[in-house]
Amino acid sequence: MDMQASRELAVTQQQAWDALNDPAVLKTCIPGCDKVEAVGENQYAIGMALKIGPVSAKFSGKIALSDINPPASYKLSFDGQGGPAGFGKGSAEVRLLPNEDGCELSYTVHASVGGKVAQLGQRLIDGAAKSMAEDFFKRFDEEMQRQHPESYAAKMVKGEVETEPEAGARSQGVPMWVWIAGAAALALVVWLAS
Repeated sequence: MDMQASRELAVTQQQAWDALNDPAVLKTCIPGCDKVEAVGENQYAIGMALKIGPVSAKFSGKIALSDINPPASYKLSFDGQGGPAGFGKGSAEVRLLPNEDGCELSYTVHASVGGKVAQLGQRLIDGAAKSMAEDFFKRFDEEMQRQHPESYAAKMVKGEVETEPEAGARSQGVPMWVWIAGAAALALVVWLAS
């Protein structure tokens, strides 16, 4: 499965990078996440509960970051297990691009799954992956609004902040070591759903 998406954020590239490198923020934003722990240099362990169609399971996974270019980009590889529910593995590229109103968060994920999850059908898996990614980015955007209300207030004055996400809106990636967690989360989300 391949998936690409992006999201405009009202915060600066550095603010987004810092948040994506904060395990507490990632744990809050990743749907079903109950663990984000550093287990080595640029390596993390993540745990989360997922339900995709009729399959529910606790997944545990490992994420490794490489090609780290703060505060702009990184690459991430992931490998996770959900017992009888299946497994997932893959890679992701995450980018934060500064712009006039803050930054754009974008990602590309390549993932494969096996086990019961893989038997659900690509349409259900794709839908679950997109839904989980959108949920992550909605939560991340809300956390950024909470942490940096001044950035969002400025956009509100300009009338540029959406109060409700548009149907079919796309969401995006994460940076650095928590970045790893975020990317791991995203990758896990996409990977577990892929």
